[in-house]
Amino acid sequence: MDEREAALHRAFDHAVRWLAGLSERPVPARASVEEVVRALGTDLPDDPTPAPEVVDLLATAGEPGLTAFPSGRFYGFVVGGTHPAALAADWLVSAWDQNCVMRAASPAYAAAEDIAAAWLLELLRLPATAGVGFTTGATMANFTCLAAARDTVLGRIGWNAARDGLSGGPPVRVLAGAERHISVDLALRYLGLGEPELIPADDQGRIRPGDLRQALSDGEPRPTIVVLQAGNVHSGAFDPFPQTVSAAHEAGAWVHVDGAFGLWAAASPRLAHHTEGCQDADSWATDAHKTLNVPYDCGVAVVRDAGALRAAMSQQGAYLIHDAHGDPVDTVPELSRRGRAFTVWAVLRALGRRGVGDLVEGLCAHARAFATGIGGIDGAEVLNDVVFTQVCAAFGDDARTDRVLARLLDDGTAWISGSTWRGRRIMRISVSNWSTTADDVARTLDAIRRAAAAA
Repeated sequence: MDEREAALHRAFDHAVRWLAGLSERPVPARASVEEVVRALGTDLPDDPTPAPEVVDLLATAGEPGLTAFPSGRFYGFVVGGTHPAALAADWLVSAWDQNCVMRAASPAYAAAEDIAAAWLLELLRLPATAGVGFTTGATMANFTCLAAARDTVLGRIGWNAARDGLSGGPPVRVLAGAERHISVDLALRYLGLGEPELIPADDQGRIRPGDLRQALSDGEPRPTIVVLQAGNVHSGAFDPFPQTVSAAHEAGAWVHVDGAFGLWAAASPRLAHHTEGCQDADSWATDAHKTLNVPYDCGVAVVRDAGALRAAMSQQGAYLIHDAHGDPVDTVPELSRRGRAFTVWAVLRALGRRGVGDLVEGLCAHARAFATGIGGIDGAEVLNDVVFTQVCAAFGDDARTDRVLARLLDDGTAWISGSTWRGRRIMRISVSNWSTTADDVARTLDAIRRAAAAA
């Protein structure tokens, strides 16, 4: 056994032990940053260290400082676990070490990306001819789509942003709901478009169609982008797409949908009604490392006009080998990048159409079970209509809610993060992990009851 093989065997053993221990392990990390720093060591060695020893040190020193994100009882943020097929495929991605830029350089990757993209479009009920790019996450998926949007709406009035930049050009107006995700603002800032004009939202965070239509009619026509949302980060609610998309298109605006986790409702026959009308938009962003449960990092940018996506993202270089059918490099900002589509292909092949729908419906069923269980706790209140995978609850005043959250993390059974929504401190539960079971939900509800009783 050579050093590389020995190191891989050590990594495999550590990984298997980690995954096997998730069912009983406390979800929060047990060691601080400072403790892990001391265990790893701060002095750079003068001499080489055998790779297997390095793997052992990293695993043993780092393990106490790991949060059990893959656990079925992690409900903080909106992050999935990793499906077994995707995890194994990701190990191959690292071993294969492909730079997935050109068809000529890695035909295997290009094939997987082509197939995975077509399957995604079919599952999400999006146009089969749309352009698809695999990005680092939903933030860069939003960036990619909004770059195509920016260049297109400026091009319609004769301004070539790719050639001339933005300085001296006509301003682009961006309208978004008051409860849009912060990644939208970040993408707009990257693109030089500034902060969006905010349209009021209803009590579930949905953009108000009448207010959007009024804003679109104000002033002279100008290059405009409207950003809508499939899955509010607190309530899980979906913007009313039929009314808002049509209003935006009547005003000549480009419509982008930020669907980081909620766009996956389209893959379920029982939940697809939430995305009705969404398919008429011009671009869509989602995450595969959320609801689809592939490893980090993997977002998906979809643009109806594939030519607009390529125009915004493609890069030229004499040393690159360009394919007449287009290359992966034509659809995302990066040159060097991992083989993200391998893991997407793997989980889609493993689950199939029915399995993806079952996955999404199962997450929603767990969310409803959480809402029912919390509703029976004295002093607790579920604040949102539980339509997808998000549950927001309060336990009286803000101070008591924070005490419940702190006691829950001290308990260690589950990780649930707090937030502030509509002026109140809340417990926000995001059910995103394929491995969450009814038993995980029951154990977590018991922990919430203990925390509430002690607060």
